[in-house]
Amino acid sequence: MVRRQIFAALAALGSLGLSGCVAPQPTLAGTGRYVQPVVQQVPRRACDTRFTVVNRSNQTVRELYFSSSRLASFGTDQLGQRVLQPGQSVNYVASNPGGYDFRVVWMNGRRADLMNVDVCVASRITITNRGLVAQ
Repeated sequence: MVRRQIFAALAALGSLGLSGCVAPQPTLAGTGRYVQPVVQQVPRRACDTRFTVVNRSNQTVRELYFSSSRLASFGTDQLGQRVLQPGQSVNYVASNPGGYDFRVVWMNGRRADLMNVDVCVASRITITNRGLVAQ
């Protein structure tokens, strides 16, 4: 919104033939020394890296892996000694923003992968009979 207002004001100045004018540089009163204007940068909104993994398949998941897409492996099984029964869910917080790779392994040994999921955008990983879906 503010950017639009600034661009509109600049466009209006340009239409008045003032585009070639140079604004005076700020100086300390009576010293002639240039003063660097203070510009406050608005901090970027923090990325929420919380996500939920939901088992909507009809099979029990025995292993769940996820790691940053920048790494060469999926890391360790995040379920540990637990399993994820159909209908169950589990919550996690990724340690860093960005892309993550996911892998599930069902009790029968079948596995499914989902690659490069931006955890700043997707907050739910759904396990289906066909594989993994990020939402």
